[in-house]
Amino acid sequence: MLAPPAPPPLGVAPARASYPLRPVPSRRCLPAPRAVSAAAASHAHDAVFLRRAAEVADRSAGLTSPHPNFGCVIARPQLETENLDAWVAGEGFLYAQGTPCAELIAADQAGDHARGATAYLNLEPGDCYGDSTAVSSLVQAGITRVVVGLRHPLKHLRGKAIQSLRSDGIQVDVVGEDLQSKLFKEALTSCLIVNAPLLYRAAFRVPFSVLKYAMTADGKIAASSGHASWVSGRASRGRVFELRGRSDAVIVGGNTVRRDDPRLTARHVKGHVPVRIVMSQTCNLPEEANLWNVHEAYTIVATQRGARRDFQKKLAMKGVEVVEFDMLNPRDVMSYCYDRGYLSVLWECGGTLSAAAISARVIHKVYAFCAPKIIGGANAPTPVGELGMNQMTQAIDLIDVSYEQIDRDMLMSGFIQPIPDLSPVIPSVDEIPSVDPEVSPYETNIISFYKTWDTFGVFSNFSPHPIHMPDEKGDCLTWPTVEHYYQAHKFAGVDNPQARDIVKEIKKARSPEEAARIGRTRQREFPELVRPDWESMKIDVMYRALKCKFSSYPHLTEMLLSTAGSVLVESSPHDLFWGGGREGEGLNYLGRLLMQLRSEILGTVRTSAEVATDSA
Repeated sequence: MLAPPAPPPLGVAPARASYPLRPVPSRRCLPAPRAVSAAAASHAHDAVFLRRAAEVADRSAGLTSPHPNFGCVIARPQLETENLDAWVAGEGFLYAQGTPCAELIAADQAGDHARGATAYLNLEPGDCYGDSTAVSSLVQAGITRVVVGLRHPLKHLRGKAIQSLRSDGIQVDVVGEDLQSKLFKEALTSCLIVNAPLLYRAAFRVPFSVLKYAMTADGKIAASSGHASWVSGRASRGRVFELRGRSDAVIVGGNTVRRDDPRLTARHVKGHVPVRIVMSQTCNLPEEANLWNVHEAYTIVATQRGARRDFQKKLAMKGVEVVEFDMLNPRDVMSYCYDRGYLSVLWECGGTLSAAAISARVIHKVYAFCAPKIIGGANAPTPVGELGMNQMTQAIDLIDVSYEQIDRDMLMSGFIQPIPDLSPVIPSVDEIPSVDPEVSPYETNIISFYKTWDTFGVFSNFSPHPIHMPDEKGDCLTWPTVEHYYQAHKFAGVDNPQARDIVKEIKKARSPEEAARIGRTRQREFPELVRPDWESMKIDVMYRALKCKFSSYPHLTEMLLSTAGSVLVESSPHDLFWGGGREGEGLNYLGRLLMQLRSEILGTVRTSAEVATDSA
């Protein structure tokens, strides 16, 4: 396997190709306003709506993983008004994986007003489901022009949607390629920031990592005794909950667990709850801790191989996942988080672990809350431990720094490593070869899939394909995804009102991710409500749902048959039943069921061909 590209030196921007900017005449040489206002106004409007698309996309932050944050704004042809809000016919964002795409939502909202309109996309659509919903939604709506902020950073998706749109006769303008005015600088920055997690992941093969800490005016995160409640004010703590809600995981060290006994939940923020990760080499952790309560959020303990095996078993009994590493260090943990499909990770650790993470070059941005108080103490802990720097000239400079006053506190944020701008190194549309869906991207005959950005992401039980399946009474119901059906059937047929309510709750979940979270949480909370034959029936339940999905969508069947001769592996690093596991130790039942279904379909095709031959 090729080694991931090395990140640039700390605080140094990667080399970027510069775009030739069209010359802008000086103010003294400008012609009369009427003579230049049309082109300038057009670019200005494009920039405004593109920034708006990025703002709309930001509403899904923390919910879409592993998808990017997609936003779409549809603006009608120029109206006789300077109120640009009146131009907006529709807008939408991707709520979560397995939910309708932003383009479809915006087109539905715009209705007939979409005909002849322009669609603004912060990022090129990335469709791994084989049905090109994003592109077809714009085409069928009658959109005549699309403005794209960034090409898709993933190679197997890059350029495909743009090429498809142009093939359908739609004008596509890409910022930096077709639109090169200085007016687009701020809009392009907005598009980069809203998908910074995906861009860092694509460039460095680790999740986007944010280090957050709260300190006093004299740079202390706690008193000499270790007491730290509270350094910052209530408003700042509310902002931290928001940061957690935008993250896939929150990381702390063993010292934080022992000293503070945190919960690390996104309290007061509805929706997504991040996974909590504890890094501890020795697994010297308390027997009881808030983090061991997995009803509120899932917890992973990352430790050194062989550390306190008895305690590991106790954690497992509580529902805590323990992951062993040969050598526990921030980079290997981030590589593991990358394998799990995480886009964004929030580090809320002490100075020792934060220094190790910075030294390992896995921290990309810093949020520093500074409270107007002084605590003193020569031995009082500081946000970042020893980095081996002896001179101020060695200090790491933050980039694109922002300041914000939050009640009495001051929040300073900035990037340690600049956002990777992948667009300058992307070839033109004519140079991008079309992707043959029958060719595996791997050198062997093993096709791995896990998250929906994989080439064969359609095989995931989270893919957005509704299925029509009968309930226990024989009534046919529509389930949003296979995962909704699977999770609900843990409780189906149980003669208990609460079990029936759980089934309804799962069915109404807005995304398969939410359905999975509800089903797993309720299963842990109310094991007595789970159908008694679940362990023996769950494979059959999944197979029936998969069979229904593939039989309902012919293009999915074609994609499955295109993998004939290849081994299908659900490459989840943590699911040892449905997935292949981190080191191939998993049972891979999802991959097995798909191969079984593929063989069944191929057998039917051969039988039909033989019958046709005999008839002839």
